[in-house]
Amino acid sequence: MNKEETIVALATPNGVGAIGVIRLSGPDAITIANSVFKGKDLANQESHTIHFGQIADGDIVLDEVLVSLFIAPRSYTRENVVEISCHGSGYIIESIIKLLIKSGARGAKPGEFTLRAFLNGQLDLSQAEAVADLIASNSKASQQVAMQQLRGGFSSQLQQLRDQLVQFASLVELELDFSEEDVEFANRGQLKQLIININQVVSRLIESFELGNVIKQGVNTVIAGRPNAGKSTLLNALLNEERAIVSHIPGTTRDTIEEVLNINGINFRLIDTAGIREATDAIEKIGVERTMEKISQSALLIYVFDAVEITIEQLNSDLESLQKPGITMLAVANKADLLTEEQLLSLPHTQSAIIISAKQKRHIDELKHKIYNSAVKRQLSGDETLVTNIRHLEALQKTTASLARLLTGIDTQVTSDFLAMDIKQALHYLGEITGAVTTDDLLDNIFSKFCIGK
Repeated sequence: MNKEETIVALATPNGVGAIGVIRLSGPDAITIANSVFKGKDLANQESHTIHFGQIADGDIVLDEVLVSLFIAPRSYTRENVVEISCHGSGYIIESIIKLLIKSGARGAKPGEFTLRAFLNGQLDLSQAEAVADLIASNSKASQQVAMQQLRGGFSSQLQQLRDQLVQFASLVELELDFSEEDVEFANRGQLKQLIININQVVSRLIESFELGNVIKQGVNTVIAGRPNAGKSTLLNALLNEERAIVSHIPGTTRDTIEEVLNINGINFRLIDTAGIREATDAIEKIGVERTMEKISQSALLIYVFDAVEITIEQLNSDLESLQKPGITMLAVANKADLLTEEQLLSLPHTQSAIIISAKQKRHIDELKHKIYNSAVKRQLSGDETLVTNIRHLEALQKTTASLARLLTGIDTQVTSDFLAMDIKQALHYLGEITGAVTTDDLLDNIFSKFCIGK
């Protein structure tokens, strides 16, 4: 990437809207914008100011715009940045971008603005990735986690660990310089305690990925059961709207219906499926096959059964056949409104069963509470650092392996050169997360997933 080039891209989504924002970044951003702007001389204006005028291609006025100036280093990229707010016509936006490119700018690649922010020291790599997470956040919890990482909470924790390791690494390296004199500058007992302390922090971060991934990705949740158990009625009750067709005729739901339910900031992707039974026709057979496929891909299975019609043998058979490794299952006894008090008391109870009436929306809030608790095993505090990125998780796992080798080396009294090697490896993996250690391939892989204007 040539940072001497000035790049340009649309920073707002494609499509017709009230306004579009076109972003320029680079050493010539102000000069290029000034060459097509009719209004104040942008070269003589202060940073963080907005100016009204026209964008013109020669004598042809393309639009009336507002131009915002951010002079280096006081900008997102730490370069000169100009943002042109124009009307949201696709034709106008395209015409202005073409004019800016003709005037000396280059079209930006995906994530190139944030890549420049990283390369110029505005953000570290984990903060840069948090920018993408923040843009993609679709719930309060995912927004909070991304903001916490963007503010550097995760980075500061990792930097403290690296700083402590670097101090001991320098002492061990010093021992290598005096290897013939058999001296020991790094106290092995203190080093061991440090490794134990660091390992505890890294282990907590690794454990946090389970919750972090749930917050970031949401939870695949399948509603399954026999025909006429009330699955579609339950979906409607959970969403509080008539989303699925409800009928007393078995096999009404032939294909899957998907909706998102947000409970306490966590998104659950609810999938209403065809009833599980021997199919009576080819279309229903496909529906049942899709049901089983969705169950295998789910993290949470809500098994709904008709409390009036089902027998103990049928219930146990269903529970046994549907239970899969890695899938949490909630058993829900539906149609409680049709049961007498005596029948309710005699209902078969499983470990996670809950009795509801989807039609009358009875105990739906209690079911939501159980759904939430099945995915979120503990409460999330506002300032807690959570790992949400698989790349970070893998680097932390490799760090743990290096630390384990270090502890073994200390216990078996290996020579300083072997200790130095394992410390360097641990430092390398921690550095990969924040970008202290990078490769071009790693950066390309990360930033290629960003949107063009970011």
